[in-house]
Amino acid sequence: MRQAGCALCDAPGGHVVFAGDKFRLVRADERGYPAFYRVVWNDHVREFSELAAGDRVACTDAVVAVECALLEHLKPAKVNLAALGNVVPHLHWHVIARFDGDPAWPAPVWAPAQRDADPASIARIEALRTDLEIALRNTLAGTPKDPRP
Repeated sequence: MRQAGCALCDAPGGHVVFAGDKFRLVRADERGYPAFYRVVWNDHVREFSELAAGDRVACTDAVVAVECALLEHLKPAKVNLAALGNVVPHLHWHVIARFDGDPAWPAPVWAPAQRDADPASIARIEALRTDLEIALRNTLAGTPKDPRP
């Protein structure tokens, strides 16, 4: 079910890492944040509570799987989770690996930048993304009930 004019119905919302029947995982192009991902529900749903119980579990399991993969592969200082949808009212979760010294650290990524992104840090994280995204595709293809080791 799609809604005309919805940014996440009309376009993927970023670089597609995984595309499944229920949701997709995309890497957003957010300057200074090389590990900014979104779990996007494929059908147009405004609120998490609109999902059937099994779909809520599938969505939550996907978010947890992405968080666990970011922690394992990138070793960030923190992973931020957010499901705002004020600007784009289509269910999607932001799963963002945060690092000491990223542009807005320790404030939210949407806060004004306090510094420029460190090119060496960005390059280090980008170099790890290939293995990260292979692991994410493999995990999400059969999202387990609890992806933690």
